[in-house]
Amino acid sequence: MRSVTRRDLWISAGLAFVAGYVDAVGFIETGGLFVSFMSGNSTQLGIEVLDGGVETAMVAVGLIVAFVIGVIIGGLAAGHLRDQRRWVVLGSAAALAAVAGLQLAGVDSSWRFLLIAAAMGALNTLYLADGRARVAITYATGTLVSVGLALSALLTRTSTTAWRRPLLLWGALAAGAVGGAGAYRLGSETALFAAAGALVVLMIVLSVQRRVSRIGRAHHS
Repeated sequence: MRSVTRRDLWISAGLAFVAGYVDAVGFIETGGLFVSFMSGNSTQLGIEVLDGGVETAMVAVGLIVAFVIGVIIGGLAAGHLRDQRRWVVLGSAAALAAVAGLQLAGVDSSWRFLLIAAAMGALNTLYLADGRARVAITYATGTLVSVGLALSALLTRTSTTAWRRPLLLWGALAAGAVGGAGAYRLGSETALFAAAGALVVLMIVLSVQRRVSRIGRAHHS
């Protein structure tokens, strides 16, 4: 995460907030499954297989597969699109809006959340280096490992500031979950439309950031 700029970090925190937000909405709507936390779905899958919960197990598998497909799409976009971040965020916003639209149309099946799982997977490809994600947008476990290692560095005086970035991302994810649970009381479609709007705002910020960077490079050259 060291190579991520401060501006990118705040955008990542915004994306993590949205991830936690929609995860809370998805958790409530599906009765205990996740749209961005695939470790939880993997555990739930094992439980449901043992308990004979075939339908829930199938949805869990679907969410995991959709998440991976989203990562694949994001990775392909990174290699073929000039402005991959903007298009991935915009596509994710469209996926959230589509799920909200399905809810308004009376489609209340848990399967519609596969679209959101794919969107969350794609968001994890926004900051890639050497084929790996430099910033964990949706998975809190890896972020908390980074927090623990950074606190270890703080105790040994190796680094006094490394804990700030991963703690910010985890805090944003947790705060998003609180926000999503609260927004769900207004209706899942309203909550998801709001999340889609937040992603559109972040997409605009990314576009402006890219334009400013281009102007800065042109000025220095």
